Amino acid sequence: MAAHSRAAASPRSPIAAADGPVRQSSVRAHNLALVLRHVAESPKPPSRAAVSSATGLTRATVSALVDDLVAGTLLAEVAPAPRTGAGRPAVGLILNPAGPAALGLEINVDYLAGCVVDLTGTVRHRLVAYADQRPTGAPGALTALAGLAGRLRELAAGDGLGLAGAAVAVPGLVAADGLVRVAPNLGWQDVPAAALLGATPALAGLPLTVDNEANLAALGELRAGGGARSFVHVSGEIGIGAGIVLDGALYRGAHGWSGEIGHLPVYPDGPPCRCGGRGCLEQYAGQEAILRAAGAPTLDALDPAEPGARTALTAAGSALGIALAAVVNLLDVDTVVLGGSYAPLLPMLREAIEGELRRRVLTADLAPVTLRPATLGADAAMRGAADSVIRAVHADPAAWLARR
Repeated sequence: MAAHSRAAASPRSPIAAADGPVRQSSVRAHNLALVLRHVAESPKPPSRAAVSSATGLTRATVSALVDDLVAGTLLAEVAPAPRTGAGRPAVGLILNPAGPAALGLEINVDYLAGCVVDLTGTVRHRLVAYADQRPTGAPGALTALAGLAGRLRELAAGDGLGLAGAAVAVPGLVAADGLVRVAPNLGWQDVPAAALLGATPALAGLPLTVDNEANLAALGELRAGGGARSFVHVSGEIGIGAGIVLDGALYRGAHGWSGEIGHLPVYPDGPPCRCGGRGCLEQYAGQEAILRAAGAPTLDALDPAEPGARTALTAAGSALGIALAAVVNLLDVDTVVLGGSYAPLLPMLREAIEGELRRRVLTADLAPVTLRPATLGADAAMRGAADSVIRAVHADPAAWLARR
């Protein structure tokens, strides 16, 4: 949906992409990323010799690069396991949990959230503030988010963690410069979120990106691992968004705004939607639509044994199944991941969703669609936001070293 996310560097960049002479600094940056990535992806701590063998770099080059990465707090050395054979056991290398951390933030209609994630992917701190963000408008919501970010930054500092950057997940269409073009459920239009947040004391001086929450949730799910390399991640909140991952890469579309599944018309003559259309999926399967139909105050209060709740959940599942069937027919993905409020509701939605998928997906008999809850649940967007910062460090460790 959104256009902006710091792209992970290719293993071959920047060298292979260069048409002219490559500067020594570019070679060093490439090799630093190569070494760091190998350590990050190794199932057990590799030695310097193992890194040299795997990357094709000389032992002397690897040793110099590792020294720089250790000095820059990106890597740490671990004591070798005892050996029974001849020779000195090799010192292993790991990502440094005390190195640069990431700040992942999320604005949603009825809550603000944030987390601090260290270089190993471990969540060190997590805060959630529940409140309707619509009455205060964009200025109020962004001010409150900056306050939450400030508290998280203090917690990170208390752990001795420096922040490599911050990323913000927003339920709307986001341009490359962090301008939120439209967020219908928040009532935002043309809000310069990145510029406004970057000017606050809590986020001043930090590299900052703003992206769509469904896109970031999908990236978080991809990193968390569920086995699928192609899937649609559907975030169910008051609004409904989808992040599309094809062959291990996020699909953004021509303008970066793909995935607006919440505004697919499932019943074209249905009720009006905030987007200006009628019968959109959000009007039947959005959080407020489900609660309104069930006559329940909160999702936690839904009791599937109660007829009103059962009817509401069946209707929501059917609408969601109709929309998902269209997506599956178009993209030929075989996995649908339900996140946000849909993750805990899946046992109550599954029968209706799968019924529509069986009826409407052309290839249902040949390749059944797997429907599962998100690995990261409701935290997927802010975790994905933090992960985008960590991936940027992995892709360009030289940039972090230059900041120290």
